[in-house]
Amino acid sequence: MSLRYLFSAAALLSTALAHPSTSLKKRHSHPSRLLSSRDICSGNTASTRSEWCDYSIDTDYTTEVPDTGVTREYWLTLDDVTVAPDGVSRSAMAVNGTIPGPTLFADWGDTVTVHVTNNLVDSKNGTSIHWHGIRQNYTNDQDGVVSITQCPTAPEDTTTYTWRAAQYGSTWYHSHFALQAWQGIFGGIVINGPATADYDEDLGMLFLNDWDHQTVDELYISAESSGPPTLDNGLINGTNTYDDGGYRYNTSFTSGTSYRIRLVNAAVDTHFKFMIDNHTMQVIASDLVPITPYETTVLDIGMGQRYDVIVTADQADVADNFWLRAIPQSACSENDNSDDIRGIIYYGDSPSTPSTTAYSYDDSCDDETDNLVPYISKSVETESSTNVEAATVGYNSDKLFRWFLNSTTMVVEWENPTLEQILAGNTTYATSNAVLELPDANIWTYLVIETTLSVPHPIHLHGHDFSVLAQGSGTYSSSVSLNLDNPPRRDTAMLPASGYLVLAFETDNPGAWLMHCHIGWHTSEGFALQFIERYDEIAALTDEDRLTTGCDNWTSFTEEASIEQDDSGV
Repeated sequence: MSLRYLFSAAALLSTALAHPSTSLKKRHSHPSRLLSSRDICSGNTASTRSEWCDYSIDTDYTTEVPDTGVTREYWLTLDDVTVAPDGVSRSAMAVNGTIPGPTLFADWGDTVTVHVTNNLVDSKNGTSIHWHGIRQNYTNDQDGVVSITQCPTAPEDTTTYTWRAAQYGSTWYHSHFALQAWQGIFGGIVINGPATADYDEDLGMLFLNDWDHQTVDELYISAESSGPPTLDNGLINGTNTYDDGGYRYNTSFTSGTSYRIRLVNAAVDTHFKFMIDNHTMQVIASDLVPITPYETTVLDIGMGQRYDVIVTADQADVADNFWLRAIPQSACSENDNSDDIRGIIYYGDSPSTPSTTAYSYDDSCDDETDNLVPYISKSVETESSTNVEAATVGYNSDKLFRWFLNSTTMVVEWENPTLEQILAGNTTYATSNAVLELPDANIWTYLVIETTLSVPHPIHLHGHDFSVLAQGSGTYSSSVSLNLDNPPRRDTAMLPASGYLVLAFETDNPGAWLMHCHIGWHTSEGFALQFIERYDEIAALTDEDRLTTGCDNWTSFTEEASIEQDDSGV
């Protein structure tokens, strides 16, 4: 059975490409309400969200996946565009004409096929699409990371990705070519499945972004020479105001209704605290991991992280309109419009400017680790190997900032991806490829990342959910207590400023897997390494024809267009 969805700019409600004349323009805030047509499993109702067909929230999704026999097929086209998401016009890139791009929907157990056409002809950009947080079990070559699992897709070329929705919940896709994700090449992924708490309505994805009136490519020049730039603004689902232009994200609440909101921090370099004035959030998932629900009024969300929250509309007796806020934390994320990255939640027929007050909070770049208890309990076994990596920063020979892990700044080549090297029989790699080898199957490996610098970093691992064993300030030592009894599991966690992060994962997924800081500047400046996991099994899992064809097309394009790589390659 194949369910085909063809998204076009005309079929979607464009957000960032619009030029509205009023700051409170009524619009459909959640395209997912229009696009998520599907047959819901019997039992999965507003009062029985824990049920899912013959499965439930108690099913161990790490070992058991429904066999739906369904393929969800999508077509995405990437274009150079001119946008004014906050009323200020600039060049950008869009997926099917929108920023964010269309949300891709699947049910737990479906196969997802996505055809990505690169139409970035004017900017002469290659591209790739990474499916952030999707484990890609035994499908490493579909991970969509240039220089690791593929060559860039050349302009006027198409790459097809196919992967299994073995998890459920909320995540996103984004380009993994240079800084292109923060030019606008990103969108949501919703994998329907059970949940750890009941709710009435699903409002779909809610993206939090930082934004500047220069492009990220322009800003990168100053980032690598002078340090991270302060951005002009932020966006909520692709829109905000600036001076007298733009318009605010808004959505309506019906009193007594509970709403699921799927939050994504898609910023290049901003740690947000998220809140809705006067309302309490029930958090039910972190990244793609269902958790025991907890309540909060203020939620920390680092770059690349996702949280599913449920908000009950129970404040109509207080006011008709409430601010929804994404607040950059100045401890690590300066923004010139930090007090006004806001949307509106309203009760009634139309929005107006709220007069509500934010919850109090400490300005900090914390993680939610202490609150995260995975619903499916897993214990971590004793490690078979431990790697300790120190994150530092320095200058390269051109006096440009580069990040280092144990004295190595990653440099991998667009035209010579790791998978191609493996298919060629390579067993040694350049030091700058930053390779850690994990040859043995189904053993636990621990990774310690530490830094003496007063900058926190969101660490993202491809191909795995990892367990967070420890996270703290100061220097890591063997005396640090490790949490091995159902520790938090996720794919993106914060390395604290002047501190350490201890991760653990099982070598249960052969492939070349990138791990990197999800601050865009830092990834491009080399803050990354890669695990080559179970080398002997990788070649047999790789589609050599697909890989070779893509690389041949990219090589031909670069020779014709005289393209040169000027960053880490990922």
